Amino acid sequence: MSTRLVNLTVDAADPGELARFWATFLGWRVAVDLPGEVDVRAPAGEGWGLDLVFAPVPEAKTRKNRVHLDLASRTPEHQAEVAGRALSLGARKIDVGQGDVPWVVLADPEGNEFCVLEPREQYARSGAVASIVVDSGDPAALAEFWALASGWPIAAREETIVGLQAPSGVGPWVEFLRNDDVKQGKNRLHLDVAPFRGDDLGAEVTRLIEAGAATADVGQGEVPWGVLADPEGNEFCVLTAR
Repeated sequence: MSTRLVNLTVDAADPGELARFWATFLGWRVAVDLPGEVDVRAPAGEGWGLDLVFAPVPEAKTRKNRVHLDLASRTPEHQAEVAGRALSLGARKIDVGQGDVPWVVLADPEGNEFCVLEPREQYARSGAVASIVVDSGDPAALAEFWALASGWPIAAREETIVGLQAPSGVGPWVEFLRNDDVKQGKNRLHLDVAPFRGDDLGAEVTRLIEAGAATADVGQGEVPWGVLADPEGNEFCVLTAR
């Protein structure tokens, strides 16, 4: 039994507009456009095996996200080009207390923080998105849980950051970055996992609860998938088998 990563879901006041920003910025495409969900999908050669799913919520963003994207660059000139393209599409520069750093900190049109990194060898095979970064009080322990939930092994381990990489070695990392801020409210970005075709959803939910997750109620009502929180309270969904 196992689950795998299938989506990164983003809460949005206007899912269509935010999806179009990210699709245009990344050079990806809008693959699903429904009233309750807009999905952005990477080209086959990008190495990104997830959908970026934008879902409508009534709540406005009020605090820094605990989950954000890091964008990759190949050269200093390319870093400036990527940041400039984001700004031209409606992003803005922001200060989250980063100080003097070699990366560029931006926010998308709905205020979701993201970074355009300076060139780093670690992300040479990541594609446009270098990493999904999750703030964590205990990166090592949280990475162990997500390695089990995602099927991605731990591929880099430092004192302040622990990273998972897809078994193929291609595509973005999922990284857990030490941050002692206390989680407040529901995350606006969350990961979705799903069982493989033929596996049992209920059994997978139970397996993840036994590994340290807990059931969560974010107002989802009656839905055919499971809604859980990881050991640090980050919400995630266990979708139907696929």
